[in-house]
Amino acid sequence: MAEKILVVIPARGGSKGVLRKNARLLGGKPLVVHSIERAMEIKDKLYRVIVSTDDAEIAEIAKQAGAEVPFLRPADLANDKAPMVPVEQHAVQFVEEQDGVQIDWVLLLQPTTPFRAAEDILACIELAQQGGCDSVISVVEIKAGHPIQAKKIENGVLTHYFTPEYEGMRRQDCKPEAYLRNGAVYLTKRDSLMNHDSIWGETIRPYVMPEERSINIDGPLDFKLAQIVMDERGK
Repeated sequence: MAEKILVVIPARGGSKGVLRKNARLLGGKPLVVHSIERAMEIKDKLYRVIVSTDDAEIAEIAKQAGAEVPFLRPADLANDKAPMVPVEQHAVQFVEEQDGVQIDWVLLLQPTTPFRAAEDILACIELAQQGGCDSVISVVEIKAGHPIQAKKIENGVLTHYFTPEYEGMRRQDCKPEAYLRNGAVYLTKRDSLMNHDSIWGETIRPYVMPEERSINIDGPLDFKLAQIVMDERGK
């Protein structure tokens, strides 16, 4: 029997960095729709595609794009300080109680990374199904600003934060390669999420994505960059 993968797309109505970010148009579509569409492309691999929101407008947008909105997220899970773990747990508990089943994996697709492709999601699912991990998390290689180049200020003096960087050190000399979570895909075993309150778990398998699909929208400048990329794609 195929494992049950529940997709949770978190899209609350509030946003500090960009006003009503999840409903704002990017490439002619509300931001949240891009993530919904990628999930719907591989719907046959997924159990259900749920949008967790507290906002009636976003709920309607999500339904029109093909996702389910079987509940409105409780207010205590919809403020800007609410962590993601209880948001996912709430969705899992609701679906399991509604359907009388137990989910195997929870796939978190954040709307703020709209350029992920369906192939990225499928690749993460394949990695998870190989076993030996509690989660699969997408990352992008750090090309500029390698951790070796990080500095701190102590008593008015600039010094190394981690490993010393010698003068004249080139970016390509910074080894080993460093990676950053890009926010595109978090695929978590149910047990890690529900019983250990963790999206990461103990053992994480990485999935490396290219820079052009790793743009993460946090503030207005990110949104402008995303729109430029979207316009170029349209050409």
